[in-house]
Amino acid sequence: MSIQHLLVHVDATERATARLDFAVALAKRFQARLTGLFAQKESFGPSIVARRASDALLKSMDETRARFEAAVAAAGVTGEWWQVENGDHTNVVTQTVICARYADLTILGQHDPDASVMPEDVIEQVLLNSGRPVLVFPHIGRFGAPGGKTLIAWNGSREAARAVNDAIPFMKGSESVTVLAVHAGEMPHDPGKVPNVDIVAHLAAHGITATLERLPLSEIAFADALLNRAYETDSNLLVMGGYGQYGFPHLLRGSNTRHILRTLTLPALLSH
Repeated sequence: MSIQHLLVHVDATERATARLDFAVALAKRFQARLTGLFAQKESFGPSIVARRASDALLKSMDETRARFEAAVAAAGVTGEWWQVENGDHTNVVTQTVICARYADLTILGQHDPDASVMPEDVIEQVLLNSGRPVLVFPHIGRFGAPGGKTLIAWNGSREAARAVNDAIPFMKGSESVTVLAVHAGEMPHDPGKVPNVDIVAHLAAHGITATLERLPLSEIAFADALLNRAYETDSNLLVMGGYGQYGFPHLLRGSNTRHILRTLTLPALLSH
């Protein structure tokens, strides 16, 4: 995967400034075009008349665009501006999903129940329905461009395979890459006899040196253990498949992903 076009969600919240700085740093690193997407819910609901944006939303849109254009100009990054002008919940989610399909990677902010102006389900909907990876930026802390130390949650699933390959541009030249192989007993379906496959060897074929750790877990420990290991390894990027199952067939699909998204402490690249 070559990253040439990044999409970052921006809005009128204070946290959007840190997210934009992060996206600009990524765009500079990859020499990519950066598109800013303004989208947020109306505070009091969209106008009933022709479902037009309120004056307050239009003012926020203009102010946010000015900040975006100033940021990309100062960094010498090629920028583009898109906006969702209707603040209806369904429209905001639907349009964000559609826009994500026209970029290599979408950067979204972690939901903050005290400050977010985006629907809580937007990350899930973009990840499941856009066909593109999502990089989730935490709602607390400041982070430089990721790739220095990467932690991969690996369970051999389709989602994990996509995430690893989507993250290859981030891992090239990394200080360290750790593959945390999650094992929780037998998988629900026997894949049959396969060759001696090795995800570390696959990464080596891309010039990426990775180390493998094995993590046997109880079903209730996975999400917390993963974030704890990210802290212990001083990782600045978590890579994982989203909304699959990590070896626990009786758990609700995606339950671990939702827990991690609620408690995220570092940028995370997810693919489905």
